[in-house]
Amino acid sequence: MAVTEPAPAPSLAAHEGILHRQSLRESAARTYARSLPIVPVRARGLTIEGADGRRYLDCLSGAGTLALGHNHPVVLEAIKKVIDSGAPLHVLDLATPVKDAFTTELFATLPARFADDARIQFCGPAGTDAVEAAFKLVRAATGRSGLLAFTGAYHGMTAGALAASGGAGDVRVTRLPFPQDYRCPFGIGGEAGARTAARWTESLLDDPKSGTPAPAGMILEPVQGEGGVNPAPDGWMRRMREITEDRSIPLIADEVQTGVGRTGAFWAVEHSGIVPDVMVLSKAIGGSLPLAVIVYRSELDTWQPGAHAGTFRGNQLAMAAGTATLAHVRENGLAERAGVLGDRMLASLRSLAADHPCIGDVRGRGLMIGVEVVDPETRPSGTDTEAPPDPVLAVAVQQECLRRGLIVELGGRHSTVVRLLPPLTITDEQATAVIDRLADALAAAERSPHRRTPTGSIR
Repeated sequence: MAVTEPAPAPSLAAHEGILHRQSLRESAARTYARSLPIVPVRARGLTIEGADGRRYLDCLSGAGTLALGHNHPVVLEAIKKVIDSGAPLHVLDLATPVKDAFTTELFATLPARFADDARIQFCGPAGTDAVEAAFKLVRAATGRSGLLAFTGAYHGMTAGALAASGGAGDVRVTRLPFPQDYRCPFGIGGEAGARTAARWTESLLDDPKSGTPAPAGMILEPVQGEGGVNPAPDGWMRRMREITEDRSIPLIADEVQTGVGRTGAFWAVEHSGIVPDVMVLSKAIGGSLPLAVIVYRSELDTWQPGAHAGTFRGNQLAMAAGTATLAHVRENGLAERAGVLGDRMLASLRSLAADHPCIGDVRGRGLMIGVEVVDPETRPSGTDTEAPPDPVLAVAVQQECLRRGLIVELGGRHSTVVRLLPPLTITDEQATAVIDRLADALAAAERSPHRRTPTGSIR
């Protein structure tokens, strides 16, 4: 393998020049670059160094892609081994030793009841490609065209995936209520809210006058990510499995962001003990490189050769990196550690709420954490009263985090949830540093005279 040239020395002029050229050349659809005006040149683990010489703690992790953080040694070694071997890097869907090793390791991590009777389809490189494949699979297997999805969902940016995500419209998609405690759609929250959401779903499916197209499948996220870090209650998950199973509706679990230990279990469906019919996997399974698959029960495997394909579904480097990542997480108990450390971080963040009235809610599972920012003037301190979301203040918090060397993402309703997705390799000391920097950013944002709409925050 050729010796890699060192990254250019940090330079403020280079930093500003690259950002300027990006603004002139790239499309108006760019997103992260707008809120995070940095130019990464080096990275290791949780840390990124920018072209301006500044160092950041990265709690975005490629939107959850980097289970082991940046440039983990086991990932780099796996990639180097394939390159040095002279193996082909592009093979479409042909069988290779690298692919066989990846599939074997992946199946070893899946719930046994699922893996024992499963098939895998390698899709295009992104999670949205796998979502599309899942939809095509269940439609072919059932002969039905409708889909059941949930409010607040996010499944990707291609047409079918976008239609199943919150806010998009498609007459074939029936939108169902997703249970939440803080902003329960029924105003009750807790177990009662989850039971009501399940009852609503069951009633809709059993009412011949509901106007619901015959569903080919139901897709859900065990923890909604872009929707604002909303963990699905385990009891509700089990009820959705019962409802779909009783009506022969395939259940699709979108584990693109929740998978590979992120939530404290290797796969988030394991918290509730359910076995879905289809799992959609991407992000961390590629060890930082593009890879997406669906795994599903064999009886659904009714489609014809070529029914779903993709030129780059044979990414050998991603499979090697993915195998190393899956094995490292499994062998080192990183999923279990994510659960323990995540609980500790959640507790620390909840303790901040008493001093920061802009914190409306703190929620999450494992190292998938969200802090909802609300209008501090309308949230009485020390209460659980739902206050209006404050998107302008949330942006101010994100900017103050960046000034303190902490990279976070915004999501959820009106983009007011500060999302933390640190790598599973984060140390206790680094976790404390993340909490401290976020606390400082909250205090600074609350003190700043951030602009509001004429009528105050969004209500």
